[in-house]
Amino acid sequence: MGLELRKIVTFTEDTFIEGGREAARPLRLFAAAAVLRNPWAGRGFVEDLKPEIHAVAPVLGERLTAEILRMTGDGEAVEGYGKAAIVGTSGEIEHASALIHTLRFGNHFRKAVGAKSYLSFTNTRGGPNCPVVIPLMHKADEGMRSHYLTIQFGILDAPAPDEIVVALGASIGGRPHHRIGDRYQDLKDLGGTDV
Repeated sequence: MGLELRKIVTFTEDTFIEGGREAARPLRLFAAAAVLRNPWAGRGFVEDLKPEIHAVAPVLGERLTAEILRMTGDGEAVEGYGKAAIVGTSGEIEHASALIHTLRFGNHFRKAVGAKSYLSFTNTRGGPNCPVVIPLMHKADEGMRSHYLTIQFGILDAPAPDEIVVALGASIGGRPHHRIGDRYQDLKDLGGTDV
């Protein structure tokens, strides 16, 4: 069974003022979400998920990456990135995980934006208008806290019980006025202990 795509939903947000102070550089957030039929819906417990992963995940990765690049202009502009999946109430969390936790999905995005760090993620179960929550981190440096961001939006009619929402998120910029330091300074302050 291949990809049965019902629709693609996109989201953008530009933040100009944070904490009452104008941002020197606006924070720009982008997301692209695919609403698709769960390829394992109605089949009971499926032991081997690989055939559907191989058929669906690469197509989704390519399609959603193209949407993000269309919105951001190019991969070089992207600084923060992440992914998410929500399976409808008739599906398993494993179904949501299967489509995003494979290199066949994520490598399209990684390569397009020149990323080195892993794609932060959420995978959950929910119904229509369940929040799509995409955590972001810097594409080249997972310790750069300025880019610990979250994109959140909803799709009023998705996911249906037999659907999955799969999404990619991106930022141009980090949090305006970020001032909590980074992981490396914490390690230094703690005497090099990694906790």
